[in-house]
Amino acid sequence: MPAHGCHPRAPHKKLHIPDWYVSSLMLDRALDAILRRVKKLDRSHDVPYLAGYSQDGQTIYIDRHLPPTMTYKGRKVEVDRYLIMHEEVEKTLIDQLGLHYLHAHQIATRAEEAAVRAEGILWRDYDRFMQKYVKHIGDERLTKVPADLDLKPYRDEHDFELIQRMQKGLTKRGLRKGEDAAALRAGVAQYAANMKTERRERAAAKGRQVRTTKEK
Repeated sequence: MPAHGCHPRAPHKKLHIPDWYVSSLMLDRALDAILRRVKKLDRSHDVPYLAGYSQDGQTIYIDRHLPPTMTYKGRKVEVDRYLIMHEEVEKTLIDQLGLHYLHAHQIATRAEEAAVRAEGILWRDYDRFMQKYVKHIGDERLTKVPADLDLKPYRDEHDFELIQRMQKGLTKRGLRKGEDAAALRAGVAQYAANMKTERRERAAAKGRQVRTTKEK
């Protein structure tokens, strides 16, 4: 995890503007506060779309192939902090407010973008760097998937093909001591079965809608 404290040289310096004003410094402090609350950061696995979180929210996963820093205009920028914030915000909105993944993801992305811009980085440059390391559905590098990765984002995206691909990557090489690969595969299989059922139900509902429209 990035070893940023809360601005150790001047951690409690009073801002000379009201707290409700938009402030890059205040946003940076808020980001530091989120980072301090992360229980565990794991960078030893393959994670689709760069980052994710454990089912219990205690671990943030960042893909092992993503460099921890990007070079931007001659300086090194740590990227983990922005991904951690995104995942923490997203997970909290889903678990605490019951938001659908797509809604939580949109809010988390906006927060991530604001933090990146506050660092003086153009979002398009940051995103271009990230996209080079994204693992998609057919990526052969998906061989070491976290055992307790929360699959809700992929399920809500109806990303059945990706879950199938991840299922193939659930081998003992990707497990920590004491984790059961068979139980994990069974869990993923259940997700896949539920997605198949949901697809059939959506198709049936669409068929009924078409028939009703024709009858009118």
